[in-house]
Amino acid sequence: MIMKWLRPLLAMTALLWLAGCAMLAPAPPSDQRNVCEIFREQPSWYDHARSSQEKWGTPIATQMAFIKRESSFRSHVKPPRQHLLGFIPWRRPSSAYGYAQAQDPVWGEYEDEAGSLFARRTHIKHATDFIGWYNARTHRMTGVSLHNPEHLYLAYHEGQGGYRRGSYRGKPAVRRAAREVARTASRYQSQLAACEAEFRCDRFYQVWPFCR
Repeated sequence: MIMKWLRPLLAMTALLWLAGCAMLAPAPPSDQRNVCEIFREQPSWYDHARSSQEKWGTPIATQMAFIKRESSFRSHVKPPRQHLLGFIPWRRPSSAYGYAQAQDPVWGEYEDEAGSLFARRTHIKHATDFIGWYNARTHRMTGVSLHNPEHLYLAYHEGQGGYRRGSYRGKPAVRRAAREVARTASRYQSQLAACEAEFRCDRFYQVWPFCR
């Protein structure tokens, strides 16, 4: 009897918690072409991307270029649903979710190897760490340089096995996306060179522009 009474209450609590998480997620940056403006809107994103760079080796600019391409910095985005007969909503084409559009199987591998049960695809801290972890694995398995965003993205999209088989060669759209990621990463890197000192002031005694 008690369980019947608790069940709807627990369901409502879960719904309210999920709604609260969605409300707390930051809005996508207003100027996504400029990584300095992105970090000015969300200074903690720089800290998370820098931590991932120091841990895994993927440059900050490349991490942010991946996220721009995958989700346009939208925290809870999923692939659009397919439609039966052109109008009946149907299943999604993949389980991709969150900032990095990580799919369920590989996210589970990340949790087992590097993350934790509390890691969330909707948090930029875990998204940047996931990208860093995945690219480090790409480098280890394929030899692609961590400073080659185009080919890192090809492996990110196709998987390391698909990349080694050259599956992307017959996919012009994927190759265009990879080139776009590389251009974005290059632009972000140039911009970051001019503004990064602003975001290195992560101690109470540090004052910009004297941070290094």
